[in-house]
Parts: sequence; structure tokens; C-alpha cells
Amino acid sequence: MTDLNPDTVEYAGFWIRVGASIIDSILMMMITYPILYTVYGWAGLDYGMAMQRTGFVEILVTWILPVAAVIWFWVSKQATPGKMLLSLRVVDAKTGNSLSVGQSIVRYIGYFVAGIPFGLGIFWVGFDSKKQGWHDKIAGTVVVRSKQRGTEAVRFPQS
Repeated sequence: MTDLNPDTVEYAGFWIRVGASIIDSILMMMITYPILYTVYGWAGLDYGMAMQRTGFVEILVTWILPVAAVIWFWVSKQATPGKMLLSLRVVDAKTGNSLSVGQSIVRYIGYFVAGIPFGLGIFWVGFDSKKQGWHDKIAGTVVVRSKQRGTEAVRFPQS
């Protein structure tokens, strides 16, 4: 059962989603960089060196941890931390319910598909009527936000 009322939500656009992604990226770096530094020293933060010495910890921290965290957040909270800070929710496009684990995995893989042709599938959010990127279309998801975001109506004092 969904608690989303179509009268109170709207599709989240491109720029607000970019902002959420930037927040998520910064948070992920704040978690992964100290771990990589602790295990590998300064070389752990050097992308060129990382490509030469990919080990278990590197794969765990830079690939498995982010994938597991994003999927867990989508399934349990309907949003990653960046989306939560901006009051966005990732939901099933047909029902408005939380995503299933399978749907979340497909959506995550869909990001790679969407990014392959010069990021066209990501930029698609800016042009689509439901603000869906290719990853959303592939997984059957939408990103929504409240229409009532707490902004106050403009009022001018009477002169």
C-alpha cells in the first residue's frame, strides 16, 4: 500500500536529482576514502594506483559497499541519503510503492546502460514528461517529491 497521494506529489526534475547525486557522492567518499587510506595509504586514493593493485578491500569498498548501500536505501527508505535530504523518493512507477530488491538491482544496472551513450539516458530526465531516465524506464520507477515543500506564499503588506 502506498501513502503517496497523486495530488500532493510531482515528478522530480533533472537538477534536483543532480543535487541529490552530488550529496550521495560526497557522503560515499567520506566513508570510502578513509577506509582506502587506512588500508593502502595515500596510494589508496590515487585512481591510477588503484587500477594497478585492485584487491579484495578495494573491490569491497569501491564496488560492493556502494551497490549494497544504494539498493538497501532504495528498498527500505525509498531514497538514498541525498534524496532524503532533498525530500525525494524513488518509487514503483505503477503503484507508488517501495521498490523490490529485483527492481532496485535492475535500476542500478540501468545507470550503466543510461550512461554509455555520453550520459544521454541520464540527461533524458530533463526532457521526459515523467522525468524518467533510462534507468527509471528500464526498472519501472519514478522519482517524486512533495508539491507542498513548505514554502510560504508571497504576501506584500498593504501600503
